[in-house]
Amino acid sequence: MQPRRVNFHTLGCKLNFSETSTLAREFESGGFVRVAPTAEADICVINSCSVTEHADKKCRNLIRKLHRRNPQAIIAVTGCYAQLKPQEIAQIEGVDIVLSNNDKGALFKRVLELPGKGRAQVYSCETDALTSFFAAFSSGDRTRAFLKVQDGCDYCCSYCTIHYARGASRNLPVAKLVEQARQIAAAGQREIVITGVNTGDFGRTTGERFIDLLRALNEVGGIDRYRISSIEPNLLTDEIIAFCASSPKFQHHFHIPLQSGCDRILGLMRRRYTTARFAERIEAVRRAMPGAFIGIDIIVGFPGETEAEFRETYDFLEVLQPAFLHIFPFSERPGTPAAGLPGKVQPSVVTQRVGELEALCERLHGEFCARACGMEADVLFESTMRGGMMFGYTGQYRRVKAPYDRGRIGTVCRVKLGEMDGFHDLMGEIRE
Repeated sequence: MQPRRVNFHTLGCKLNFSETSTLAREFESGGFVRVAPTAEADICVINSCSVTEHADKKCRNLIRKLHRRNPQAIIAVTGCYAQLKPQEIAQIEGVDIVLSNNDKGALFKRVLELPGKGRAQVYSCETDALTSFFAAFSSGDRTRAFLKVQDGCDYCCSYCTIHYARGASRNLPVAKLVEQARQIAAAGQREIVITGVNTGDFGRTTGERFIDLLRALNEVGGIDRYRISSIEPNLLTDEIIAFCASSPKFQHHFHIPLQSGCDRILGLMRRRYTTARFAERIEAVRRAMPGAFIGIDIIVGFPGETEAEFRETYDFLEVLQPAFLHIFPFSERPGTPAAGLPGKVQPSVVTQRVGELEALCERLHGEFCARACGMEADVLFESTMRGGMMFGYTGQYRRVKAPYDRGRIGTVCRVKLGEMDGFHDLMGEIRE
């Protein structure tokens, strides 16, 4: 009998990516054959996102596409959209099972229990019931793994549904996460990205601290590099900065959400810092780690954002000079305090403001990458090949290309950085 085929479709964040990978391992251990997302499958699993209305729409379109392509396939939907609007998803033709985030770990069992295609089975739970922790890390990539260390968020920012979709902040013990890191190392992956909804809030359920986790992971053999995927500015302590600066394993690469460069808008967003505090944290990083990569999240068009306040944000970012901007047009989410705020910004104005910040990002990122021309850096090369070139990243997350050499894939090489191309990729000359 031919094994049943399953494919997976991940929408949204790296946290979802780590969870999908864990789900896939369970299906494969259970005798299923994992096939490509574009291949015909008996079961299609969608791990959904709901950070914006666009994310919801993307999930709906994907369901319809999968059902058209393979009408007999079982379609299972989990993730944040499934947590927030299970009945909405259940009404889409082709859906057979909808599972809340809390039930994600039972997905394999639930799918096996299905008699076949039919009326969608819905397994949902209230936000207050989101208390268990679905342990997860990604596998399959030869170079990098995403390790989920924390879930949920207690911050309740006025525009965000994550605390509804993921529940309260919670985590596994440090010892358990060290064990998972050792499994990743045993599989040959050299870099771990530490991920979660609010990583710096680690320790709520175990009484440990984020710095305790970082120190323990630092001792795991076989892992050359760690990156912290995202950390709130108010949780980026001097202790964490000093540790990352002193450890050869923790890369000088920080992703720090700002959301607005205007203090009034930050107050409406219910963020836990001011622009002055944010700027002080960036300066603390740069004092300890000159040349660090700093990526910043920005929301454009929050209700009430005036042209002058957008200019405050633009000017603030121009002074900060981050290496990259992640720019998000404001998306109104039903049930959030921001949805009821006055002063909606016209879509055309939002589009124009996004364009201005994208141009700023292009310039700042190009300047950041160009500053490394002529320097040497350690590069971890990945398996992707395009035009006879392999690609990898320095510790400061500059992308480097070099002539493809299969033996270098998954290894850290000392590289002389040369000319930058139009994509901000640096030409690399391997020194060893």
